[in-house]
Amino acid sequence: MTPGGLRGRLAIALVALVALTVVGIGFGTYAFVDARLREGLLADAERQAQFNLSVLVPDRLPAGAGIDEYRTSGLPEAFRLRGVEESIVDFGNGAIYVSSDVLAGALAGFPGSLTIAVAGGRLAYAWVPVAGSEALVVGGRQGAGPAFYFVFGTSTIRAALGQLQIGLVVGGLVAAVVALLAAGFIAGRILVPVRSGSVAAARIAAGDLSARIPETGTDELGAWAAEFNRMATALQATIARLESAQQQNRRFVADVSHELRTPLAALVAEASIIDAGVDRLPPESRRAAELLVADVRRLRSLVEDLMELSRFDAEAEQPTLVPLDLGASVQAIARARLPGAILHLPEQPIVVPAELRRLDRIVGNLLDNARIHAPGSAVEVAVRPAVGAEAAAEVSVADRGPGVEPGAVAHLFDRFYKADASRGFGSSGLGLAIAAEHARLLGGRLTARNREGGGLEVSLRLPVTGSLPDSAD
Repeated sequence: MTPGGLRGRLAIALVALVALTVVGIGFGTYAFVDARLREGLLADAERQAQFNLSVLVPDRLPAGAGIDEYRTSGLPEAFRLRGVEESIVDFGNGAIYVSSDVLAGALAGFPGSLTIAVAGGRLAYAWVPVAGSEALVVGGRQGAGPAFYFVFGTSTIRAALGQLQIGLVVGGLVAAVVALLAAGFIAGRILVPVRSGSVAAARIAAGDLSARIPETGTDELGAWAAEFNRMATALQATIARLESAQQQNRRFVADVSHELRTPLAALVAEASIIDAGVDRLPPESRRAAELLVADVRRLRSLVEDLMELSRFDAEAEQPTLVPLDLGASVQAIARARLPGAILHLPEQPIVVPAELRRLDRIVGNLLDNARIHAPGSAVEVAVRPAVGAEAAAEVSVADRGPGVEPGAVAHLFDRFYKADASRGFGSSGLGLAIAAEHARLLGGRLTARNREGGGLEVSLRLPVTGSLPDSAD
């Protein structure tokens, strides 16, 4: 479970929700317990102060007594026995009694609201820092006597809250661990349909159109699985119809091409007879005869191309690969097809697994295209190691013709595609498609690009089994 995955994000979200809940409950619990403990301490302190002021002080301290009489009255000891460990008594005129030295000067730090209320004869309290720690101070006076301030420590509250904090932290950690485990399990269960969908989508992409998602439950994920399966079924049916239509089209082309062979052979023979005697025809009939012979030849070429493509579609073409010296083979093909081509050959042999007939079909087609579509321009044929490729060689045929539109380069190897009129000249648009099929059977591929300064360059890339020139990596 990776944090960046959907399962990880879902688990993190669940854990974060639990953590926020635990933190909220912890703060609420802490605040509630703190308030209750303070209320309890305040209630006890008020009862103690009221008893001290109403019972102990009148009984042991005579009216008008001073600080010396207070020290000998036994009240400090009585207060301690009642639970008041520290106390301050203000007799007025600067006469202040403190039960311990830590309280020296503490009275000056008490809130004015507390001292005013006590001076008015009311019982009042305040939470104030005393000797570096918080304490509850309850003050009051009996009649016109001195003002008493009883100091109650909060050590018990702090200890209880400390234990509560430890318990909340431990409980929060345990809750986080449990939440993480539960979130991982729950997220895994929730994402089962999603994982099934990913597997099914991968199988469909690989060609298994029968892949489906188990439809479990009636919630949103169940509805999604049902919709996915309906989409896959519709896609399977559509692809089946397309494949059937494609097979029918291929059979139609193959059947038509096959059926045309016999009458076409007769037409070729008849056209040959006409071509042989065209010089003896009257001038007004000679042009028509020449056009007829040219059209029959183009028709023969088209039917032969269609027959060859039908063999590719039927997967009837199986190459017989043998080691060939690529440079020597391309040189022989160029001399036969276009003797005027400029050759750039490697000094050392580049051996490729290929079939000379198919190599001749590819390179010969590229040379014919360059000769037809770029008449009069220089045609360069180069054999070299492929740039940026391991164990690959490249044969390129480049001309200085008009080139093609940039948007047409990617479609040059499509069947029946003609880039533009400048490269048309009555071509059927099948030559480069057939060359690309032969390249595929040899384990290579064809690419095309417009050259800087004008012209087109078509390259054949083939795998290498023998040595490359010393200059290659």
